[in-house]
Amino acid sequence: MTMTKLEKSTWQAYFDNVSKILGGKEAEVEISSLNIGNQIEAEWLPLMGLVYDPKSDVVEVLMEGLDHLIHKPSEIYIDHDAVRLVSLEVIDGDGVRQIIRLRDPLMLPYSGAMGGAQASGAGNAPP
Repeated sequence: MTMTKLEKSTWQAYFDNVSKILGGKEAEVEISSLNIGNQIEAEWLPLMGLVYDPKSDVVEVLMEGLDHLIHKPSEIYIDHDAVRLVSLEVIDGDGVRQIIRLRDPLMLPYSGAMGGAQASGAGNAPP
């Protein structure tokens, strides 16, 4: 798998495209920070959509029974291979990592699947 940083200018379009093909894939949300350690916010709930609103600078993770908001995201990484999305990591302005893992990888459409993304090698994964 490859960790790829998404450019902020592509977040809204990337999430819109991924949301169109989610089809209720099951996902979990893990929150990781020095203050709270690692905590599971949601465990294997249907993922209904991912949204980035540039006006309010919020990433919204819409799950069945949960609307998880990530305020002031500073970086977004995706873990993928050539055609499958495995997970996303959103780092907010306070350095809190929020990881959205898909139970089954999501098959991405080939054209534009990686728009605005910069691949990083294993040694360049986010800290």
